Amino acid sequence: MKNALNGRFCAMIDCSRNGVMKVQTVKTYMDLLTKMGYNSIMLYTEDTWEVQNEPYFGYLRGRYSTKELRELDCYAKKVGLELIPCIQTLAHLNAIFRWREYQPIRDANDILLLNDERTYELIDNMFATIKNTFSTDLVHIGMDEAHMLGRGRYADIHGIRSKFDLMTEHLNRVSKIAEKYGLKTIMWSDMFLRIANDGDYYGKNPIPEEVAKKIPSNVNLIYWDYYHTEEQTYRDMIDAHSIAKEGMWFAGGSWVWSGFAPNIEWSFKTTTSALRVCKERGVQNIIMTLWGDFGRECSCFSALSMLYHAIQIYKGNEDMQSIKDGFNRLIGEYFEDFALLEIPNQVNGNIATNCNPSKYMLYNDPFMGIFDCNVYGGEAEYYKKQKGKLLKAMKRSKSFGYLFELQYHLCNVLQTKYDLGVRTRKAYKAKDKEGLSLVAKDYLKTVKSLRKFLACLEALWYRENKGTGLEIQQIRLGGLIQRLLSCNQKLQEYVSGKIDIIDELEQEILDEYNFKENKGFIIITDWPTLATANVV
Repeated sequence: MKNALNGRFCAMIDCSRNGVMKVQTVKTYMDLLTKMGYNSIMLYTEDTWEVQNEPYFGYLRGRYSTKELRELDCYAKKVGLELIPCIQTLAHLNAIFRWREYQPIRDANDILLLNDERTYELIDNMFATIKNTFSTDLVHIGMDEAHMLGRGRYADIHGIRSKFDLMTEHLNRVSKIAEKYGLKTIMWSDMFLRIANDGDYYGKNPIPEEVAKKIPSNVNLIYWDYYHTEEQTYRDMIDAHSIAKEGMWFAGGSWVWSGFAPNIEWSFKTTTSALRVCKERGVQNIIMTLWGDFGRECSCFSALSMLYHAIQIYKGNEDMQSIKDGFNRLIGEYFEDFALLEIPNQVNGNIATNCNPSKYMLYNDPFMGIFDCNVYGGEAEYYKKQKGKLLKAMKRSKSFGYLFELQYHLCNVLQTKYDLGVRTRKAYKAKDKEGLSLVAKDYLKTVKSLRKFLACLEALWYRENKGTGLEIQQIRLGGLIQRLLSCNQKLQEYVSGKIDIIDELEQEILDEYNFKENKGFIIITDWPTLATANVV
């Protein structure tokens, strides 16, 4: 397949957000990627890989051992893929800073302290490990989203300095370490453009020429974009990158990171526009990202139709029937069945967006009602009707029935929970104790459905991932179960007259997200924001 593509067409699997794929799962994924025509794969590992001389790096995080990575490297070569290490050498390293070993080299948030020799000792150990583990000479070094660069401990020591200077000085030092081990590097480009545009990656100001000249020769930039549907945005951004430095890469998104359900149609829209322009502008190296933000809630196998669609678009095939037929033949599954995996998000006509109502209404507290303004009526009936489609797809699937089973159980939960807060508050405000008694039963019904959903999620997790990280989902969903039981008890006490007021239900609900104004949808993925207005 390398002869059919001028460069690399790569899938990047996030193994840093608690879900670390088992070695055998990665091998299965490699087999599928090879069938689709991919020639490269990255495992995004912030600290979830073993680094020599760094026992606390990835400690208790399910990290890959050097032995495991060598095994995967050998298998990748066997099936015709290049396994490219994908790490971080500046930011996104928050997990390591909980250990005393690394606290002295923390600048701010998740950012390494620049100009500190311990920082560069750590990075040297990273590259030494890579050299002894992987057969490729290419490394993705990250360096994205370091928004507070130089504004924490660094500023206390050295004072405030230009972020451009900090980025280029650090990058040059990192690139020299890579060069020492005979490695070439690629990095996310956003920090250079954010600095030039007051934090806006997609702003109109280019990377200043004097800054671009300081980017080392063994570093290429990656423009990432999962958000735009208009082709001109991609043209403008690709042209800006090409002017700054030749040899740019592009990274698009196969959306499996907004919750338990994927955003497939949105991925199709953004990917089609992006890869058309990449082809037009001669961008030869493509990465399709499968991020796992906030805990790897959605299986990476949910992205299979998105990944196949992407490489077909890049090859110039935009005939959807041809794409569907090719997927069905090569993967042995039904392309249109995989489209059903986003059913939980498509409530109230939410089609082809990156919004995630299935997640924020799952965690929406029924007494607090933070997201209750997103209830319009008819949601229960929607989920009731859609469950049957998922059950049929589950039975048809040869290898991935468990993906459809999870979405079935999510729909089952949302069937009673989506409008639970609205119904509760309505009956409470009307002092309708009989109505509240009926609503209270739905709290217990939802608990029962949640327990089945959690059991299904646990089975999926142990099937695909190492055990570490599942505890986060168990804490969140277990906490939700306990909260619903507590709310049910409070309602029963009110109905029986044991108490005469429920404080939370006295609060009037404000439309913080302007749902009622335009029936708009939003994307919020971080659990604390969804679960409560209080401090977590």
